[in-house]
Amino acid sequence: MKDENRPLPGLTERLRLDKWLWAARFYKTRSLAADDIDKGRIQVNEQVAKPSRELKAGDRVDIRNGALTRTVIVQALSTVRGPAPQAQQLYEETTESIQRRANFQEQRKLASEPADAIEQGRPTKRDRRQLADWQRWSASVDE
Repeated sequence: MKDENRPLPGLTERLRLDKWLWAARFYKTRSLAADDIDKGRIQVNEQVAKPSRELKAGDRVDIRNGALTRTVIVQALSTVRGPAPQAQQLYEETTESIQRRANFQEQRKLASEPADAIEQGRPTKRDRRQLADWQRWSASVDE
């Protein structure tokens, strides 16, 4: 049986930001995390961070992904990338962030589908010939 109260493996006092983002499963690899940090999409305590920035418990991390920004509070630091339930124990998402995510998902649901704007779809080869308004030429046909 699984014990949910088991301590997390690899706990530490301080940890690099890119390692924590990877261990908390926000990014699939450390290099993807480091790239987004370098692009300024990650802030720690409302300051632009570097991948080598050391995190500690209680730090606030803002993660911008497209138009959506998630805000999480660091609860624990782990050097090991475990399963998703263990990774979720490493942070707590703020209530404002949860509300923003819910609003964003609702807006996406209510938004119109871009494909609905297409009336006919892609023209066929025959339609393209008519649009180009050109005559087929053949050496065998003399007019």
